[in-house]
Amino acid sequence: MRSTWFFSLAVSVIFVLAGLSQALAQEEEKESPQGKERPAEIVMEEVVVTATKTEERRGDIPNSVIIMDEIDIQESPAQSLGDFLANELGIDWRTYGNYGGASQEIHIRGMGGDGTQVFVNGANVNSPSLGTADVSKIPLNSIERVEVVKGSGSLLYGTGAMGGTVNIITKGPTRDKVDLKLSAGYGSKDTYHLSLEQGMFLSSDMGYYLAATHRETDGSRDNSDLRHNDISLKLVRDGSDLDISFYGDYTDREYGRPGVQPPPGTQDFFASGVRVYSSDAASTLDRSSDEDAHLVLEVNGNPSDRVGFKVRGDYTHMENYNLTRYYNSFSGGVPGSKTRTTNQFSTMEGNAEIRPFQGSSLLLGADYRDYDWENENVSLDDNGNEISGSRARNKAHLYSKGIYAEAQYRPIRFFKALAGIRQESHSTFGHKNIPRLGIVLNPLEDTVLKFSRGKHFKAPTPNDLFWPREDWGWGMGAEGNPNLKPETGWHSDATLEQRFLDGKVFVTTSYFKWDIDDKIRWVPDASFFYRAQNLDRYEADGWELGARIRPFQNMALALAYTNTDAKEQRAGGAKRQALYTPGQQFKGVLTFWTESGLNANVTVRYVEERPGNYKTDTSVQPNKILESCWTTDIKMEQNLHDHWTIALLGSNVFDKGYETYVANFTDSTGKATLSGYPGAGRSFLLTVRYEY
Repeated sequence: MRSTWFFSLAVSVIFVLAGLSQALAQEEEKESPQGKERPAEIVMEEVVVTATKTEERRGDIPNSVIIMDEIDIQESPAQSLGDFLANELGIDWRTYGNYGGASQEIHIRGMGGDGTQVFVNGANVNSPSLGTADVSKIPLNSIERVEVVKGSGSLLYGTGAMGGTVNIITKGPTRDKVDLKLSAGYGSKDTYHLSLEQGMFLSSDMGYYLAATHRETDGSRDNSDLRHNDISLKLVRDGSDLDISFYGDYTDREYGRPGVQPPPGTQDFFASGVRVYSSDAASTLDRSSDEDAHLVLEVNGNPSDRVGFKVRGDYTHMENYNLTRYYNSFSGGVPGSKTRTTNQFSTMEGNAEIRPFQGSSLLLGADYRDYDWENENVSLDDNGNEISGSRARNKAHLYSKGIYAEAQYRPIRFFKALAGIRQESHSTFGHKNIPRLGIVLNPLEDTVLKFSRGKHFKAPTPNDLFWPREDWGWGMGAEGNPNLKPETGWHSDATLEQRFLDGKVFVTTSYFKWDIDDKIRWVPDASFFYRAQNLDRYEADGWELGARIRPFQNMALALAYTNTDAKEQRAGGAKRQALYTPGQQFKGVLTFWTESGLNANVTVRYVEERPGNYKTDTSVQPNKILESCWTTDIKMEQNLHDHWTIALLGSNVFDKGYETYVANFTDSTGKATLSGYPGAGRSFLLTVRYEY
């Protein structure tokens, strides 16, 4: 009922605005629905905001950078943001199996998902209680630009920005143009997709952009369905002296959690007339829902040529609900629990950029982060009813204050230096000083050498610290650890960027090295009871090689290879290859387009085998290996007439089987089997899009 009301409202609002748009645009010249033209060459002058919180040319940033725009998204066969980012150099996309609501995380250079901070219009969308960002919640159709800055970002962004930062800039109105886009799709597993967008300037400097999405699928396994709705609005005041933007979004999701794939031969099992698990789902009863909302207000100004400032405030509300059921062989029933976790997070930040003389700049800033965490747990009896008096509620209030300064100086054209420091005061671990250094060399017009070294840190999350003891039966469960220490370490890298053949070829290669002391991980014991613990050491070094080639005017080829040697070591244990971290990854993307409006894209990805489980802390050989895998995605798109486009998207078209994570499956007899979350199999989606 809530889903129908939500999307009906979004559709009604957008169609009303669309009618107004068309009335106001009667005399406007019609533009091609293709949007921006593809650039004839690969440039190095792209402007990046995320790396230094100021507008900088790509060639002036000491970090390795990835930049993608709306054209890249439209050409890609990706159906989610995680799938889209997975094609990029140094990025490992991970998802908990092939069910509709499976979370999708971005891992950069072998670091965990909690080592990447993801922002939407400057607002952090990482879950405060988990530390990770589920990028499956962010709709592709609302994105105008994505900036990925690899390397430590803790100086400017604080806790968690260890491996890199991802900043997503959503679409805004275009001057002298009325935007109206509607898209509908249907695909495998009874998958439905609907998206609506509308934006325009209402006056010379005031405009808005509204977007809404509905996704629904039955999923490929029992209890793997998803229902997703989201809506976002961006309001802008684009003035010559002062820019003001207000952004808000709301996401609502309900989905099943089928868990791992049970071992071969498993049969459907019923208890008290209820099916508990099946041949392809470890649970047919576990369910979840999410409600997320973000509000962001930002003011930018340049009162003089030498001074600029930015003031930003944001508020986030996240609520996650989990229903968990399991079979109890002693009673023959199906007890369980209901858990609701609520995060309320707010940030205030202000900074000023001072440019005292040519070639120099100084960024001074401060931020304050405050959030409240609440966890409510209710135990269920054998029939799934609440047990009286079992309700338990835990609360925590955390905050941090940061002051930072970053100076840049280019005394000559061929050399630039950057240095900065942050002082962080955190409510759980006290004070930290976070330095960062960078050097940029430009020996030739088409050559850039970059060097960066920075300290990083990550505070324990409320879940890590305060999660209440939770028993899942058969000795399994989970519990937080209030004695955790923060993660700290250093990240260093060196990058070469080079253009050839008048911009038809762009090559980048990087060497990176990072380490983490006191790495936090939820570690299971022999009976799979999970507790948050500090590892002694977590480290990696590796290199990346990427190329973008334009052999012809209507063809583009992107190649990316990443080699990562990541090691972990638990207290008193052996140093070994880090869990789930592949040593080698390869991605290749070929795009072709014609003047007749036909666009084609083929994306190939390879992930090497990696360890899924070790028996003990002293084991160096895994007892469960996730096998290597090749996957192929395709997209065929044809523009029809002036405003219509039809497209076919195919994921894993050769239906290659693979696993993403490992967990324990326990059957009705109490027998435990180490099993994997299956990756997404072959699927297709046919879409029709209208653009005005």
